[in-house]
Order: sequence, then C-alpha cells, then structure tokens
Amino acid sequence: MIFSSQKFRRSLRRVQEMNGPVLLTIAALLLLGLIMQYSAAGGNPRLFALPQAIRAALGLMVFFLLALMPCQKLFRLSYIAYGAGLMLLIIVEAIGVIGMGAQRWVSLGMFNLQPSELMKLALILALARYFHTATLEGARHLFLLVIPGILLALPALLILLQPNLGTATILAFIAFVMCFAAGIRWYYFAGVIAAAVAALPIAYSMLHDYQKRRVMTFLDPASDPLGAGYNILQSQIAIGSGGFLGKGLLEGSQGQLDFLPEKQTDFIFTMLTEELGFIGALVLILLYAVLLTFSLLLMMNCRHLYGRLVAAGVGAMLFAHIFINMAMVMGMIPVVGVPLPFLSYGGSFLMTTLAACGLLMHVYLNREMQLPRHRGSGF
Repeated sequence: MIFSSQKFRRSLRRVQEMNGPVLLTIAALLLLGLIMQYSAAGGNPRLFALPQAIRAALGLMVFFLLALMPCQKLFRLSYIAYGAGLMLLIIVEAIGVIGMGAQRWVSLGMFNLQPSELMKLALILALARYFHTATLEGARHLFLLVIPGILLALPALLILLQPNLGTATILAFIAFVMCFAAGIRWYYFAGVIAAAVAALPIAYSMLHDYQKRRVMTFLDPASDPLGAGYNILQSQIAIGSGGFLGKGLLEGSQGQLDFLPEKQTDFIFTMLTEELGFIGALVLILLYAVLLTFSLLLMMNCRHLYGRLVAAGVGAMLFAHIFINMAMVMGMIPVVGVPLPFLSYGGSFLMTTLAACGLLMHVYLNREMQLPRHRGSGF
C-alpha cells in the first residue's frame, strides 16, 4: 500500500513536469476535432462526436501510459512492439475485415482495429532502438541501411497488399527522416531518390485502376466533374466559399447538404475551412506548428539518440499526415486516404495520434537522462 502510494505520488510529480503549452495544444486540437465531428453530423452529437470523445478518452489513457513509462522499459519493448505490429498485419492479410474495397482491419468485437496505424509507431520505436545501439561511425555506412530497409519493407509490402498506398508512403517517409536524423550520409539519399524517380513508370503500371484514376483526376479534375473529379472539385468549391471568416458552424452549404464526400474523415479540413474560414484554418495550422516545433526542439536537445530519433519519427509522421491531407483536399496532390490528426473520424488513427504525442512527452520527460549505447549492429 505504501509502495502504491509512493508510486502514485511519483507519477503525479511527473505529470506536473509535463510541458504545459503542449498539453493545452493537444486539448485544443481534441476539442476542435469534436466540434467539427458535431458539425459533420449536422448537429447530432451521437453520430460522430460522442464515439470520437470516447476514443479520445481511451487515447489519453494511452498518452499518459507512454509518457510516464520508464525510458529503459520503452527501449526494451521497441522490437517487441514491432513484432506485434507485424503479426497483426499478417492477421489482417489472412482474416482481416473488408470495408470500402480494402482489407485493413482486425475485428475485436466491439470495434475494428487498423494495425497499419499502430505500425507507424512500432517502426519508429524499432528504428530508434536500432540506430541508438549502432556505432556512430557505423551508422554512416551504407551496409547498416540493410536492416532498416528490411524493417521498412516488411510492413510496407503487407500494407500495400491491403491496398493502402497512403500509409505505406508515410512509413517510407518516417524511415527516410529517421535515417537522415541518425547521420546517414546525404548522397545515399540522392541515390535512393534517383532510383525511385526512375522506377515511377513501373510503379504506375502496378497501381490499381482506382489509383490510376486518382492520378489522372489530379492532373485534370474537370475532365470528369460528375465522376472521378467530383470529390476534389466539391472540396475546392467548399474551401473557396469559406472566405476569411467562414460561413459559421453548421452553415456550410457543401458540407451540410452532403455535396462534400467523406466530410467526417479525409475531407474534414475542407469542412473546417468552409465553416470557420481562413481564420479557422490558420488557428489549426498554428496548433499543429506547436507540436511540430516541440518535436524539432526535442530532436535538438535530448541527450540520448534514442529519444532524438523517436522525436524525429513522430514529427515526420505528424507532418506527413498534415501535409498530405491538406494538399490532397486542395487539389495539390492526388487523393489518397490519409486522415488529418485529431480531426478526422476514426478510432485507430486518433489513438495512434495520441500515442505518438505520448511518445513525444516521454522523450521530453527523459531528455536529460543517459541511455547506454552498446557497440554492434543493434540486435
């Protein structure tokens, strides 16, 4: 009983040591997300907002669990988390739930879990541990990219089979940023980028028909305004009609009259700009900027490489989701199924986002500690 009391007081002190502005930012983003889900349902809180609030509460529990976990324990669990994530992806391929033409979920009775979302965090932890235990000199050699390449390729290929090109792309971006942050020489990346560009024609030929249509629609959305180009044209109309101050909550014509597709998920930013205008979009971007700046500062100031790389991976994940989603709904890139952090409806993604923020806070609380490094390959 005394031990439990001491442990509780110690945890309470750690909570008080957390970064206050970042906690307020997360709270503001959660609140804004619930407001937009309320509006997406036409003022019916039970449709989207209430389920999202329940998921947010569960996600906050995960946030504090990860933030308060001892750093050595999280370090030891890194490869275990990766293995568990990979196993879930294999289960999805074998007996996964099919929805909207894709096999991406595992049924857990009361809700469906999307393992590809959890795999983003598992990859971050595995790569951070690998590079932390590699020698500083060795981490800059090309041969040490073999293991990170395998760690990326296994889940990416399984996710592409679902099919889920957006998540696979984000996994690749996370790995790219973390390798760069670990000290891999820049000209290796130039070679990889050149090879990727050269392989674009082959990659295009391997796309599904609906993915090819998305690319062609991006190049000329007006060519099929009532078919493949409908979503992006309606999105652009909604964004433009919002103006400076917006039309007001529940007053957006494109969203409330159901001209806007997937308004509670992929196109939630479009609905926000229509109803809250440029000012609302600017506030959202500033809130995101706080989290991204926080991850950047942790990359620069954390004393151990493991923490710096976790911060780099989480920052890359958040940035990729924010940039791809906003660019997508504005017609700057082809439409892909990438949700917007904190705002898009979906339990797996919201809990993953809060877990990612929990990892950032974990690094913040343990930024001054010394985490031992062992010479060798990292395994």
